[in-house]
Amino acid sequence: MTSLSDRYVDTTLRRLPPRQRTDIERELRAAIADAVDDRLAAGADADEAEVAALTELGDPARLAAGYADRPLHLIGPGLYLDYTRLLTTLLATVVPAVAGVVGFTHGVQELPVLTVIGDTLSAAFTTAVQIAFWTTVVFAMIERTPALRLPDRAWTPDSLPAPPPSRRARWGELVAESVALVLVSTFVLLAPVVSPETDANGEPINIFDPWLWDTGFVYVFLTLAAATLAFSFVRYYVRWTLPLAIAGALVNVAAAVTLIWAAATDHMINPAFVAAAGWPAEAANWINVGLIVIAIGTLLHTVTESFRQARLH
Repeated sequence: MTSLSDRYVDTTLRRLPPRQRTDIERELRAAIADAVDDRLAAGADADEAEVAALTELGDPARLAAGYADRPLHLIGPGLYLDYTRLLTTLLATVVPAVAGVVGFTHGVQELPVLTVIGDTLSAAFTTAVQIAFWTTVVFAMIERTPALRLPDRAWTPDSLPAPPPSRRARWGELVAESVALVLVSTFVLLAPVVSPETDANGEPINIFDPWLWDTGFVYVFLTLAAATLAFSFVRYYVRWTLPLAIAGALVNVAAAVTLIWAAATDHMINPAFVAAAGWPAEAANWINVGLIVIAIGTLLHTVTESFRQARLH
């Protein structure tokens, strides 16, 4: 089979319990091969025959539900797949975005750390509940009001997700992330005792603001960075799920928000180090702006990646 049929089979099998996959994969591949052979015998070319065979089988989500004897009912069978896809997309994108905004705004106001964490989690939970409730209400209204419904769209193989990057490529990304985390953590933790600049007593001057160590903030940030890497490893070994995606996205958002807050409130660079190194007075501001830009880029990547993953499932 070609990659198109492989993608169709993979998309279908991902929605089935592991114990059913082997038998159904064999059955499904045989059905596709037979359908393609029939069309080739009728005079179609190979590509047209494959597309026609997959189109006739229909949406792999609906096919998997039939294999698993799992009814597509909550709102109604006609809109069930659209309902679950929209709900998944909204939960995986809007919830982390709201949590990031609340965490950042409360952090800039310099509220206590526990208050910031509590309000951020509360906003994420409330947003998730509101999304689930109102999405369900809207789809229930559409289901029961035919005039509001758009004509059903026919499923085609063009809707199949693109093949994921190879396992080897993803392993390379994990190794790169691990090396980067070790290097950054080592640099940060050694900064108070290893420095190119010293004071009048010959003691090293920390490049980072001592406030980070006095309050324990540096350990909170390194813990969040380590948790982000842990989620990357989990996603490598475990199949993507909505709870896993939301948890990983929230950890990424929390790490980015803490970095933005520390940079925006001038708690990152030690003014004494800037003076001792003879840097321009604006150097600390430039570094803070650079860190904020990196953190915002991380936030945008987290949201867009969550949206992409949600659309594929």
